[in-house]
Amino acid sequence: MITEWFINVLNMSITAGYVAAAVLLVRVFLRRAPKIFSYLLWSAVGIRLVLPVSIPSDFSLLRLFQPHSQIGTGTGLMNFVTPGIGLQLQPAIDTGINRVSRLINTSLPGAVQTASVNPLQLILWTGSMIWLTGVAALLLYSIVSYVRITARVRTATLVKANIYESDQIAAPFVCGFIKPKIYVPAGMSSQELPYIILHEQTHIRRRDYLIKPFAFLLLILHWFNPFMWLAYALMGKDMEMSCDETVVRKLGSGIKGSYSTSLLTLATGKRGVPAGSPLAFGEGNVKSRIKNILTYRQPSPWITACTFVVITVILAVCIVNPKPEVSPVQQSYKGYNVEQLLKNRTPYVGAASKVGGIIGGLPVPEGLEAEGMELQTVAPPYGLTIKYDMQDSAGVTKNGAISGDAFYRNSIVLFSLIDNVDSITYILTDRMGTVTYPLIEDTNQNGSVTYSVTFEREQIGKQLEGDIRQYATDEAGLHQLIDRVEEMRSADY
Repeated sequence: MITEWFINVLNMSITAGYVAAAVLLVRVFLRRAPKIFSYLLWSAVGIRLVLPVSIPSDFSLLRLFQPHSQIGTGTGLMNFVTPGIGLQLQPAIDTGINRVSRLINTSLPGAVQTASVNPLQLILWTGSMIWLTGVAALLLYSIVSYVRITARVRTATLVKANIYESDQIAAPFVCGFIKPKIYVPAGMSSQELPYIILHEQTHIRRRDYLIKPFAFLLLILHWFNPFMWLAYALMGKDMEMSCDETVVRKLGSGIKGSYSTSLLTLATGKRGVPAGSPLAFGEGNVKSRIKNILTYRQPSPWITACTFVVITVILAVCIVNPKPEVSPVQQSYKGYNVEQLLKNRTPYVGAASKVGGIIGGLPVPEGLEAEGMELQTVAPPYGLTIKYDMQDSAGVTKNGAISGDAFYRNSIVLFSLIDNVDSITYILTDRMGTVTYPLIEDTNQNGSVTYSVTFEREQIGKQLEGDIRQYATDEAGLHQLIDRVEEMRSADY
């Protein structure tokens, strides 16, 4: 369970990393625009860090990095790391960038057939334990920091409304999640207080006192991703600068000099609020904040409107997922998509994505609907189970009974393309109730009946007199195999 959580977090973190890179690029072009727009852009990264699924769209930024495992699927997930990677005999990660994927995959250990646990399973479990340890440590640090700062201002004196003064802090900040309070250092001049209070009131009005702790919580969950640390730092910088601009806009450009001096004075004091605690004023990025204040010019309404539209579009393309790509329609050979079959040829039945690709290239008997597959890879004999939901029995029955003929040719093709699979079982769930003489029958609680038929490699090899894997080396060989078995009957099934 913990490993599954870890894989989900990995996928969300990779997706958010690509979005964060896009935001970093867009910020370069927005350096002259009000910082509120840059601040808003980081919400796309936050959404990606929280939600594993999203609405599919043709206009998604992530189409540039779409993993190949998404092709032809109907899910809203971006699975760069497949959930079953620990069970694959030849594990692979698809980052959406081919060179990076190849570099990572060459270092991943393959499964050892004689071992009870795959090496990658141990690596994933160890990684999930390290991840949980980091989450716990950072969460504990943030809680301790919050408790320390609240204890420090316990003796603060009420000035008015929700504004308190304390001689135990060097920088003003907002504290509290339900009824936030503004704390300012004791001894501040009456000239500085209006700037500082307006700055902190802007934080409260925009609910920044909730947004920043929530962002830090997301950082805790994704602490292993350096992009998220950079995103968190820059989001805090954009947050503070946008509040600075609000102060200048409301009080006029004439306060730029004195406001900048206040920032500089506060920055030279001792550190006030630990990282991960509530919002701080003047804690960092003082040089860039002063430069932004001095150069800030309020844009015209039409420029603001245009920028807002552009930001909305960028947010939209960052939040939505790409629609799964559909492979171009390929000419089949007697019902088989030979190109897809050869593309997914694999030595290991544990390679789930490859096996799924092969099954997708096979013709489905009339009246059946695919319901999934199961892989037996723990120990030999290795098996593959393909499940179907029977909507109509016409394509899979002979004389009123389930017939193996409907699956015989598919099984031979599967044995040729998956080197180490020893048996292939087909399970059909009959919801029609029309089959009278099944091979194997099991009545379910809901009244449906399940039938199964199994083919063994050894018996198929005897019938065809040789190793059929030799046919699956190229298109001509696979055509030859399909031609050979087209008219054959599975008399033993």
